[in-house]
Amino acid sequence: MRYNIISYLIGEGFKNVLKNKKSTFASITTMCLTMIMFGAFFIIGQNINHIVANISSQQGMQVFLDKDATEEEIKKVGEEIRKIDGVNTVEYVSKEEALNQVKERWKNHSSILDGMTEDFVQASYTVTLTDLSLNESVQNKILELDKTDEISSSNQSISILESIAKGLRITILVILVALIIISVFIISNTIKLSVHARRKEISIMKYVGATNNFIRWPFAVEGIIIGIISALVTVVMVGIIYNMIAVQAVQSEVLQKLNISLVSFNDMFNTIIIVYLIIGIGIGIFGSSVSMRKYLEV
Repeated sequence: MRYNIISYLIGEGFKNVLKNKKSTFASITTMCLTMIMFGAFFIIGQNINHIVANISSQQGMQVFLDKDATEEEIKKVGEEIRKIDGVNTVEYVSKEEALNQVKERWKNHSSILDGMTEDFVQASYTVTLTDLSLNESVQNKILELDKTDEISSSNQSISILESIAKGLRITILVILVALIIISVFIISNTIKLSVHARRKEISIMKYVGATNNFIRWPFAVEGIIIGIISALVTVVMVGIIYNMIAVQAVQSEVLQKLNISLVSFNDMFNTIIIVYLIIGIGIGIFGSSVSMRKYLEV
């Protein structure tokens, strides 16, 4: 008996979707448009996080070693640095390499470098971090190690990057929340039109003794179906559009010069499909519930 009731309610939900084609199409169209906007800002946010992470991994600090440090001591310092939490890569720069870098940097003023030897430069380690926010703590731990002299780091650049990333994430989050609120408002009003068109049907059902839940569930199922359809359609559309834009962007000279890549849609697919289904089903159920409240009052 319970199975028959459930199958009836689900069946009625599907019938409502097919029977009210105009309102169904309007609801799906509206939800797809809002989801496309939502997806656009979500993808922008994901790529911003990806780009900031790439830039972060390239931001390094130069750890200069004491001039009298032996090869064994230098090797030990490198091993100790690698053990510090937050350290991403550690690359050794010998005195010879450091001297060559100085000569390359000042090649247009070669007279300044006359007589300069390896004794004028220091061996060092170039250290990159997994998270820019750990910059200060990592520096303090490195300076506690023996045979470390000083650290050269772009602290100001790192702070600016952190501020930009934080500001962008907050902006994206606010926009996403606003879009969800707008979506709920639009979809609930669209579904309300469908419910209003069937107000006589609802009145008859109440008159013959149907409970509020019995009346509500077919509409809730209708909302869920509309939400799922909208989510699937939007994922396909967003995927096609994003891949087209991403291919052109990656091939642009600007991104190639900056050595910046974009997140592939496949990497975001699982997250996007889950988010879309949750939003679609949630808005469908909530919209149906809000729209029917007026007609279910005793």
